[in-house]
Amino acid sequence: MTADHRLAPSSRAEPRTGPRADPRTGPRTDSPAAPASPPARRTAYGKETWGEIAFLLLDLPAAVVGFVYAVTTVAVGAALSVTVIGLPLLAAGLAGARGIGRSERARARWLLGVDVAEPSRLPRAGGTLPWLWTRLKDPVAWRTQLYGLIRLPWGVVAFSVTLVSLVALWPVLPFIARGLAAADRAMVRGLLSPSDELERRIAELETDRGVVVDTAAADLRRIERDLHDGAQARLVALAMGLGLAKEKLHEDPEAAAAMVAEAHGEVKLALQELRDLARGIHPAVLTDRGLDAALSSLAGRCTVPVAVTVDLGERPAEAIEGIAYFTVSELLQNVSKHARARTASVEVWRTEDRLLLQVRDDGRGGARLDGPGTGLAGLAERLGAVDGLLVVDSPEGGPTTITAELPWRARPS
Repeated sequence: MTADHRLAPSSRAEPRTGPRADPRTGPRTDSPAAPASPPARRTAYGKETWGEIAFLLLDLPAAVVGFVYAVTTVAVGAALSVTVIGLPLLAAGLAGARGIGRSERARARWLLGVDVAEPSRLPRAGGTLPWLWTRLKDPVAWRTQLYGLIRLPWGVVAFSVTLVSLVALWPVLPFIARGLAAADRAMVRGLLSPSDELERRIAELETDRGVVVDTAAADLRRIERDLHDGAQARLVALAMGLGLAKEKLHEDPEAAAAMVAEAHGEVKLALQELRDLARGIHPAVLTDRGLDAALSSLAGRCTVPVAVTVDLGERPAEAIEGIAYFTVSELLQNVSKHARARTASVEVWRTEDRLLLQVRDDGRGGARLDGPGTGLAGLAERLGAVDGLLVVDSPEGGPTTITAELPWRARPS
């Protein structure tokens, strides 16, 4: 999370209306809104105008290349589709169309300032038939071919009008170029841009998958380290102590009894460490009694008094419940370590298809997603991996309000 999301600390969040939207409760009234800076005025023969003129003059040669390529590849591939080589030729032509689309997007980006995202690469297909089918049903390549077909008549018109205006209609050339370039921008955005929602979602899921894998690996390393350095080392020492006590049992019963008593204390400590480790993996109280009891248990271990309010008509899915628990756990640890607070509160509620958690404290404030030592950035990444959101409102001097938003999934009956 890099954007500065803020939530009014005195009220609950409303449901978001789109992907990764902020759960805002309304405009803040504690400070006046900054005035919007006026857009820079465009000069008649500035850099933008000359870029548009250059793009329009290049329309004709680019349109000829795109038209010839589209007609040739589609016509030859369709005509030979009754033979063995027809469909492979058509698939190869569609694969090459992606390169033409890439060059046209670069030209529009350079001369028109149209920032069109590059589509995702096609997945690697093992074998000839999967490769062939993936290329034949590629929507990006087919839209690029359609772009090449309809561009030729438009390219002739745009080139001719721009050339005549450049010679004979010099005073109105900037306005003509702007109007023609607007049509070009519309075609580039409409036919050469990827499917925005799908492509964004694919990129988002790819990033989230990497975060989930890294988080799982880090958790496994943490569990292994805690077992090796904690309970395992203590049990090894316990075994050695009991071995020495066994040797001294007949020679020095009093010393053996003292060593057994010491070993008994070590057993208690090892059991406590194992309980803490199990609680860090998945606490039993969460499985047995749900979020209300589990968060109350967390609040009891916090160094400041914490009021817990859970307003849920039913329990969420186990995975969402576990993420909610560990999110509150980490936030309360931050309160204990960094906030210097006197009191804190935890609220949990559901709003339509979202589960919201809000942790408040009256400490010194100053918490930031990019702040050192708080772990909020990592927590925001882990929430983002499950389509969640973390909102931080922590002015210097406090109070701090941190809201986490998770997707709601009902527990299967």
